Amino acid sequence: MVIVPSYVELYERGILKERVERLYSRLENCDICPHRCKVNRLKDEKGFCKTGENVFVASFFSHRGEEFPIRGYRGSGTIFFSYCNMRCVYCQNYDISQLGEGKLYTPKEIASIMLYLQEEGCHNINWVSPSHVVPQLVKALYIAVKNGLKIPVVYNTSSYDSIETLKLLDGVVDIYLPDIKYLNEEYGRKYSKVKNYPDVAKNAVKEMYRQVGNLKTDEDGIAYRGVLVRHLVLPEDISTTKEVIDFLRSVSPDMHINIMPQYHPYYKAFDFRELSRKIKTEEFLKALKYAQDSGLKLVND
Repeated sequence: MVIVPSYVELYERGILKERVERLYSRLENCDICPHRCKVNRLKDEKGFCKTGENVFVASFFSHRGEEFPIRGYRGSGTIFFSYCNMRCVYCQNYDISQLGEGKLYTPKEIASIMLYLQEEGCHNINWVSPSHVVPQLVKALYIAVKNGLKIPVVYNTSSYDSIETLKLLDGVVDIYLPDIKYLNEEYGRKYSKVKNYPDVAKNAVKEMYRQVGNLKTDEDGIAYRGVLVRHLVLPEDISTTKEVIDFLRSVSPDMHINIMPQYHPYYKAFDFRELSRKIKTEEFLKALKYAQDSGLKLVND
């Protein structure tokens, strides 16, 4: 079974180049993500994401810790981008997302990283926290496909994504890996420092699903297209799991989801009593049972 990523056709038809141009034009008065900071990132002005024209990369490697459909047998070609358009107080990767650990890379250099990961045998290219650097990544992809990139692209996001930006990724991204944190406006403001998180996340996931549909895998169980949602169970039902599951089921009764039990209090979590402990076994099992009973497709490995 030979799978050709959809971005190859966009490249051959000249559409991928047009997408790069349209995305870059928006950096001049930046509205790439829902913050719409309106700074000129082409002049290296910085808004909420603290990122100008070029991109901070924290690390890149063959990731063996993702869900099996993503990591497969040879790993997922993961690139961790520094900074983030959210400020989650419990982020386990806060040194990357909040403190900006990493070094600057141009799109050409990121293209070289993607080609290297393909040469290493990775099943896909996994963009982690890409929401604020989409123009640069699509430009890197354009350069990489010109030089032989031909494995799927995974968009690994916290779901605080602009619909306008996501529409320009139609046919570019093969697999969406969104994390829905909670469907409560107050929690989004209090724990992630963003406005309208529930509405933004729901609209983003619906757009992702419109583009690629349910998760599809090859004969070896490796994903090549579709949506796989992640949902981290938080203490005291802060994750609003029931609401998340009900929403996903309304989008598709066959949606794939990973209910994740690994919450630990990191970063500033200890400033909040309700977040200052690990989850209890019964909290996770309750969330898992509701997901199972809903009929959604569970992916736990």
